[in-house]
Amino acid sequence: MKIHFQLTLLIISFLFVSCQKEITKADFIIKNANIWTGNVNQPNAQAIAIKGDSILAIGSFEDIEKSVGDATKIVDAQGKFITPGFIDSHVHLLMGGNSLLSVQLRDAATKEEFIKRIASFSKNLKPKQWIVEGNWDHTLWGGELPTKEWIDEFTQDNPVALYRMDGHMILANSAALKIAGIDKNTPDVENGEIVKNSNGEPTGILKSEAMYLVLNKIPALSDSQKEKAIKAAQDYLNALGITSIHDVDSLGGFDILKKIHSNNELKVRVYSADPLRNWKLLSNKEKIDNKWLKNRMLKGFVDGSLGSHSAAFKEPYSDQPTDKGILTANLDSLKTWITEADNNNLQITVHAIGDKANNTLLNTYETVIQSNGKKDRRFRIEHAQHLDRKDIDRFSELNVIASMQPYHAIDDGRWAEDLIGPERIKTTYAFKSLLDANTTLVFGSDWPVVPASPLLGIYAAVTRKTLDHKNPNGWVPEQKINVQQALTAYTRDAAYSSFEERLKGTLEKGKLADFVILSDDLTKIDPEKIKDVRVLETYVGGQKVYTGN
Repeated sequence: MKIHFQLTLLIISFLFVSCQKEITKADFIIKNANIWTGNVNQPNAQAIAIKGDSILAIGSFEDIEKSVGDATKIVDAQGKFITPGFIDSHVHLLMGGNSLLSVQLRDAATKEEFIKRIASFSKNLKPKQWIVEGNWDHTLWGGELPTKEWIDEFTQDNPVALYRMDGHMILANSAALKIAGIDKNTPDVENGEIVKNSNGEPTGILKSEAMYLVLNKIPALSDSQKEKAIKAAQDYLNALGITSIHDVDSLGGFDILKKIHSNNELKVRVYSADPLRNWKLLSNKEKIDNKWLKNRMLKGFVDGSLGSHSAAFKEPYSDQPTDKGILTANLDSLKTWITEADNNNLQITVHAIGDKANNTLLNTYETVIQSNGKKDRRFRIEHAQHLDRKDIDRFSELNVIASMQPYHAIDDGRWAEDLIGPERIKTTYAFKSLLDANTTLVFGSDWPVVPASPLLGIYAAVTRKTLDHKNPNGWVPEQKINVQQALTAYTRDAAYSSFEERLKGTLEKGKLADFVILSDDLTKIDPEKIKDVRVLETYVGGQKVYTGN
């Protein structure tokens, strides 16, 4: 018996030592932190242990101290606030990167400043080099639309195609109009407008589908230009605490992303969308679905934008009683594309701004669901800005995700009521109403239309204070949401909207170590101060990709 007892003790001792040896040691641990995990089962933590690109453990430092090894680096966060890495659910990646390299017009507050910046930028260009992006906002100088005459004398050798901030209107100069063959005899295109003056001459403003008469003449970016733009974009995004994006129009950038990834230079995770009309091409091409890159989403359009009067409404615009906006999609084609793409297990998201556009799209989604049968498809509507009250419950009933951009609310709130009146405004950017109806709400920016900062987005959703400071209690204040709800829309639910909720979106064991360290606790400070919070560090897969001041 004594021999057996000693043998048993020996076996137990061996197993204990073996188990001890098998405990995985962390590469590094952050302790003394104030962590908002996004995980409802463990909302807060004080320490996080990282191994490779994933979270080894999270909790109190005492909970994860057993993960400390001889080579483990321990960092004291000194009480700083940590959240899951932000996921921007609506980015135009290549456009955004290219805009960083082009003339900056977003905050040009006067006609004179607008002209001055273009004139200055053009001086450093080679002849025939295009001036693109820009993202101007004519409401900043009183609402007068720019014309080609404003800039022609400074851009004689350089064609110009500068977007209005919403992406549904461009200003083209005479050089660009000539290349496109546009003159006083050019008829309007379907679902678009060539704006002309009293003499019938094009002013240079092209709306919706008419934009492509010029945009299709712009030489395609070379691969090296695309790579430069994407690398500039990812640095910009990381500096804002963004670790993942949904690129809603790849514009040929996905192959460049694959190259950057293969060279271990990718620092932001990308879910890429192809045009809905090209669903067959995406269906037949290689599907990629790894931790960094994914390409099974399709993006379509139903209407334009509010600021250009091309968003589709059931009733006329308040300032233009004969204008109800534009449905830019052929509804039969839209239904066919969505039906077939859904049958091929591709995810569909469609741009809809006006109440008619959103109603039309919900009806189409409902028809497709009835036709194709129930499954976990996660249809999305991009923007979902102006809703008929009767349609709000339908998002949850149909499991349609509302992919919205809160910064637009504090921007549009300066002038939107003039366009659609006080009644329709009540369900504009209806964040709270959608959440109260159990809708999955996800947030993004629409960059480069607006700044990509999630902190500004959270500020906008929580305060709804417009940029002109004329709504101190918030614009349509009953649609405010709280900080936790806004954070969830930028993290956990954003991951759900791309079928990646098991991979990221919350800070919990086994998920990717994507997180951001902020200067202040968003859940404790005065909401007015959220816009001033600084990103201190951004981590993607456990690697620090940004350090602030």
